[in-house]
Amino acid sequence: MHTDTERCVRAVQSKDARFDGVFFTAVRTTRIYCRPSCPAVPPKVRNMEFHPSAASCQRAGFRACKRCRPDTSPGSPQWDARADAVARAMRLIQDGVVDREGVPGLAARLGYSARQIERQLLAELGAGPLALARAQRAQTARLLVETTELPMAEIAFAAGFSSIRTFNDTVREVFALTPGELRARAGRARTASPATPGTITLRLPFRAPLNPSNLFGHLAATAVPGVEEWRDGAYRRTLALPYGHGIVALGPRPDHILCRLSLTDPRDLTHAISRCRRLLDLDADPVAVDEHLRTDPLLAPLVDAAPGRRVPRTVDAAEFAVRAVLGQQVSTAAARTHAARLVRAHGVPVDDPEGGLTHLFPDPEALAGLDPESLALPASRRTTLLTLVRALADGALTLGPESDWDEARARLLALPGFGPWTTEVIAMRALGDPDAFLPGDLGIRRAAEGLGLPATPAKLTARAAHWRPWRAYAVQYLWATDAHPINHLPA
Repeated sequence: MHTDTERCVRAVQSKDARFDGVFFTAVRTTRIYCRPSCPAVPPKVRNMEFHPSAASCQRAGFRACKRCRPDTSPGSPQWDARADAVARAMRLIQDGVVDREGVPGLAARLGYSARQIERQLLAELGAGPLALARAQRAQTARLLVETTELPMAEIAFAAGFSSIRTFNDTVREVFALTPGELRARAGRARTASPATPGTITLRLPFRAPLNPSNLFGHLAATAVPGVEEWRDGAYRRTLALPYGHGIVALGPRPDHILCRLSLTDPRDLTHAISRCRRLLDLDADPVAVDEHLRTDPLLAPLVDAAPGRRVPRTVDAAEFAVRAVLGQQVSTAAARTHAARLVRAHGVPVDDPEGGLTHLFPDPEALAGLDPESLALPASRRTTLLTLVRALADGALTLGPESDWDEARARLLALPGFGPWTTEVIAMRALGDPDAFLPGDLGIRRAAEGLGLPATPAKLTARAAHWRPWRAYAVQYLWATDAHPINHLPA
């Protein structure tokens, strides 16, 4: 996108918010970079240059605009729509892997050398993994400075900086303000809306439109007691994080998602935000998705009636895979009951003063040694579950931001008890493949029959070829034709 100068200029001159996060506009005369929708008067075309990332702008010597705050733009949708090495690297960097494991750790997860990863990221994003991670650290630091009362020294290390001096220098370079000046500018808003001690309150941006009904309805209707709940207009759940654990509350608002995080270790902030954005599919481009699906005359009325549907995903791919097995051929209520039993028996207890959350969902290591007789499941499903958790625990199967979608599908299908439905629902919600499709799902077949689409899996798959690469979003529109609670925002 950033190499198409004419298209970028049109987006900037029309202040098109759809391109926020897709590319950034740098102004040579002021040495400032902005998002395309910046409210300031657009610069002259001869003074513009376009970059694919905030890190690329910073590497070229530009600082962030103080009006449009381009560092807080929604993420580029291409990282969730692709499964190549660059997209997987970006998802891992957003998860804070470079801060925790360095560039060698990032490369090892992807199966490439550090030099190859550096070269590919530079070619496509204009910045290497260290520069991209630095830009993210700066954004996290700004968030903590403006929304919390933490001392600056604690913020520096929580954001991932190795020293207070590096923190100070980076903030001054990126924002043209000292950390103290950033806090002073945000002081009025913070005083007007004080945060509960121990929590971080922030806004998660997204590209409009966003339809919250099936998104939050699905999460609330399938919530595992003790791990998830709907309370006071927000979806709440526990989070297992690299340095500790946390509790998040996510509430839909007209122009943002209100996020309240309680963390045992503030170093987990970057990781927690990344997981919450992925859970709610906030980096999607709903306009592009809906425009494509509208080209099918049978889907167009569904899209026009409720545009902006997202794919509800997960904060932990391994957790979702376990829950997908527990939900095979049973009702939503039965799947919740089975999962709640596992949580009570093997989950780590947590305290939740503000609600009814009690446990973290057990990780594969905790489940790998469980007694099969303790599971109130058919014998074949016990075998499926135990094989899955043991493969996840010993590393034979990896599910996460670094996963290659096709390879993960092949490994899942090789496990006993895994068919196309289970594999595709994991690909859609745990791995984030926007083209995952469930032609054999009963709800999809009923919706297809009601709309006049082919109802048999083979014929529906052939018809759905026109919906690619957004078949997972078509699934959401088809599911939404049913009166099931997953399609309705809870009261």
